[in-house]
Amino acid sequence: MRVWPSDLDELRHVNNGVYLSTMDLPRFDLMRRAGIWPKLKARGIYPVVAAQTISYRKSLQLWQRYEVESAIVGYDERAVYLEQRFVVDGEIYARGFVAGRFLRKTGGVVSMAELGEIAGIDIAAHPAPEWMREWAAAIALPSTRAEAPSEWMR
Repeated sequence: MRVWPSDLDELRHVNNGVYLSTMDLPRFDLMRRAGIWPKLKARGIYPVVAAQTISYRKSLQLWQRYEVESAIVGYDERAVYLEQRFVVDGEIYARGFVAGRFLRKTGGVVSMAELGEIAGIDIAAHPAPEWMREWAAAIALPSTRAEAPSEWMR
């Protein structure tokens, strides 16, 4: 990939939101290369980001080439967890973690057991690290069926 002028903010470095948007394409590419995208699409299933965080180490500069490396870290009963790295010449510039879920176009959440069956993997054999599960739980919002009033903690 390459840094384009439209990626920059007023401080002339890659806008923080651009990193998050850029992470979408490699996740899709990972599903495509693994061969599960056509299977998901045929069943009317699509991925969504439930939570993500990113840490920045170095700024990407205009016209600079970089790669986004993506790897599945593990699973729990609710999500698949990934690590994604922005890398220049083998050096990490930024690193993000993502908790992803899968939904049905007809409504509802796809269980991780069903996802494992579709992908042909044993989800239980690849547990997410405890810290990732704790992170996801700590920042989770209430279900869409529950109230979520906007009240500041005091």
